[in-house]
Amino acid sequence: MMYAPHPNKQLHQVFSEKPYQGCCPIAAEFLFIGLDANYASDIENQLIFPKLIEYHQDAVLFWKRYGLHHPFLLDSYKGSGRKYHKEFAKIGISAKYADKISFIEVLHVPTTGRNVLTLADLNDHHLDYIKQAIFSQQKKAVFMSDTVFRLLKKTTMFAWLNDAVVVTSSVLKVFHQPFPMIYKHLHFSTYGKFQVQKEAEMKAIFDIICQENKC
Repeated sequence: MMYAPHPNKQLHQVFSEKPYQGCCPIAAEFLFIGLDANYASDIENQLIFPKLIEYHQDAVLFWKRYGLHHPFLLDSYKGSGRKYHKEFAKIGISAKYADKISFIEVLHVPTTGRNVLTLADLNDHHLDYIKQAIFSQQKKAVFMSDTVFRLLKKTTMFAWLNDAVVVTSSVLKVFHQPFPMIYKHLHFSTYGKFQVQKEAEMKAIFDIICQENKC
């Protein structure tokens, strides 16, 4: 095992009931695939914990109720995942898209600390759920980092993923088209020399999600 499962049993329970964040990935129009859902090791001792459980029970209602797409944006939270969601929030998507956006991770359980995933860590049932979400009847755009792409492509279930190609008029590269469109982007926690590229990609994601509507 190349990852550290989170020690909190309640977190594992809510995660097992809904192994994703945001709206249901099957019904989502915009699906963001990450490596693992990472939380502070002492999350149950932080003020955020009741809100976190509330979020996992109904993430769509949480976003609409508090105007935040994730409880990691609350000032009381300290730990892993905060930077990712702070950067995602900068895309500028409003709560009216709460029932259209889903986050799902390649790993099927919540984690803590720094993790390096291998094929042996992955769960076939969960991978099949991700595949069902990608190819559900709901037309959708899928977003993943290169790290996620490289890990998924090693699996038998996702060997069909093509290498990313450049699509005219977009700063995002595409792994699969025409539908679903599977886009490559820099991890939202990326900083430094890749900041300009990341910001351009975030603008492209905003345009894809919002199109002619106001987010």
